[in-house]
Amino acid sequence: MSVYIIAEAGVNHNGSLEIARKLIDVAKECGADAVKFQTFKAGESTGIRADKVAYQKNNEKTQESQFDMLKNLELSFDDFRRLKEYCTTKNIDFISTPDGAESLRCLVEMNVSKIKIGSTEVTNYPFLELIAKVGKPVILSTGMSTLGEVERAVDILMENGTQNIELMHCTTDYPTALCDVNLRAMLTLKNAFYLPVGYSDHTSGFEVAVASVALGASVIEKHITLDREMKGPDHKASMTPEEFAEYVRHIRNTEELLGDGRKRPTGREKIMMNQIRRSILAARKLKAGTVLTEDMICLKRPGTGIAPEFAAVLLGRRLKRDIEEEEAIMWEDV
Repeated sequence: MSVYIIAEAGVNHNGSLEIARKLIDVAKECGADAVKFQTFKAGESTGIRADKVAYQKNNEKTQESQFDMLKNLELSFDDFRRLKEYCTTKNIDFISTPDGAESLRCLVEMNVSKIKIGSTEVTNYPFLELIAKVGKPVILSTGMSTLGEVERAVDILMENGTQNIELMHCTTDYPTALCDVNLRAMLTLKNAFYLPVGYSDHTSGFEVAVASVALGASVIEKHITLDREMKGPDHKASMTPEEFAEYVRHIRNTEELLGDGRKRPTGREKIMMNQIRRSILAARKLKAGTVLTEDMICLKRPGTGIAPEFAAVLLGRRLKRDIEEEEAIMWEDV
């Protein structure tokens, strides 16, 4: 099954429906399977006195509060309905992360195919219960979480009606340093919960995506932007369209090179076999009637004759015809 690639548009639309549509266009052109947004009203998740977090301050040097920043990045629920319809016309999946009960209700009414739960909600048990009771498949990001916290979140989701869960390992830092990726934790999640796992990638390059796919990730998520110089908190940790297209190519190439796991010669190798494997040749000129002994044969290329593995079977047999030096001995010759 192909890795499911999510282009995380997030709030990189900057509160503009037009930019949001352009992000959908770009995600589709780059080969993503889905585009993901964040559906929220600023007051659902953030108090009016909440300060911006460190990466938001670094990426956007303004004095506004986190609440005011999010307020400026809101799209209306009607906008999200339009975006989902636009995704349908573009044949790309629409996914969104709700920030509260009102946003969740909007997504449910839109009949989204699955719900993405952000890392900030892993310990938000009342909200997890609400999401679980919706009965939609869930993708749960696990940044900032311990294994025990993830276990409790999974239990709550399952106890309240959600069995279809994918777990996303990630590090909640934008961008994430390679030393903080800890990709083996993705395997820890897989082995602990026997659920599909993936990686929500906040690093700057392609390496982690390739490694994630090689380790068995079923879903990869990456932020996308039209321009890293745009105003907004997440643009600097996002990929441009050109970079994202290359990112998708790296993932698809990794899938292809991993193959299906069956050890067997390829079609091209089968052609090569006759050229570079060895077969049984006459070590010298041999007359018809000769009984073959070990000193009469040699094992050399090409591989068009009897394979060396059958040398013991061939010895002791009588030749039916004259064989020239280094001519291949065939079964019909004995």
